[in-house]
Amino acid sequence: MGAERSRDASGVATDDIITPFQVDALDLRGRAVRLGPTLDAVLAHHDYPPAVKRVVGEAVALAVLLGSSLKFEGRFILQTQTDGPVDMVVADFVSPDKIRAYARFDKEALAEAETRNATSPAALLGKGHLAMTIDQGLSANRYQGVVALDGSGLEAAAHEYFMQSEQIPTRVRLAVGEEVRPGGAASSWRAGGLIAQFLPQDASRARMADLPGGDAPEGAEPHELAEDDAWVEARSLVGTVEDVELIDRDLSSERLLYRLFHERGVRVFDTLAISAHCSCSRERVSGVLASFTRDERRDMIQDDGKVTVTCEFCGRVYRFAAEEVLGGTQA
Repeated sequence: MGAERSRDASGVATDDIITPFQVDALDLRGRAVRLGPTLDAVLAHHDYPPAVKRVVGEAVALAVLLGSSLKFEGRFILQTQTDGPVDMVVADFVSPDKIRAYARFDKEALAEAETRNATSPAALLGKGHLAMTIDQGLSANRYQGVVALDGSGLEAAAHEYFMQSEQIPTRVRLAVGEEVRPGGAASSWRAGGLIAQFLPQDASRARMADLPGGDAPEGAEPHELAEDDAWVEARSLVGTVEDVELIDRDLSSERLLYRLFHERGVRVFDTLAISAHCSCSRERVSGVLASFTRDERRDMIQDDGKVTVTCEFCGRVYRFAAEEVLGGTQA
């Protein structure tokens, strides 16, 4: 095995990639994501208002950051259900490199939020829960983690998830922006994200304080643990990242990571290209229809004698003749 070779951070900014990195001196590992045309492709299938596009952009960036950690072929599904104007968002990442997403929103509630200037992604999501599902296919059970959304947005919910479920000190940064082009040309959208996790060889260094118990006696002292100095430093450095740095088309992920960690020495690994792709197909939709009872399928038949199904993700329309729908096994 040859010796490692140091080089200058690449100044070539590339969109639609994941850049894994490691800072040995801080026992830190993570990934940076930069999305451009891929995010535009995801959003192109829907006529979302700009504020909703920002919410979807954050969900896509977070799903790519978390889903790209899968070490097997499968899918990572991020889904919110909340009481805000954007009451549901689904981002579906298929490893190693495909993403799709859609959102459901209330037009009247969104308009009312705009009058109050309450259109940040956190405000539009509101309160509810965030579910993150890992699906390894038919050969294994699904794993799902659920965390509350308390009005603080996806970044805060991701921190809470890793604290509660994974017990890994973690920091996540997300940013989304609209790039307005001159001359009335259509605008484009960009998203960026960064996840950094403290993973020392001695696991005791990463211990976190116990979560407060609901049955703790009155006056009980909360459990506290001093944070490891390396994690305190790493967390502080990640906290300095500005939104514009995450989405600046002229700032490469490598240069950003160098800005953050050059004093400690940062290593980057092979990048992974990300693309927008919908996995729907006529066969898949037919399978979904077959899961309904015969009476339910009959009720789906329209006046023209067909059943029409539109994919929520990509907008593709599938039409089935009545005999195709009713020809399945009766339930």
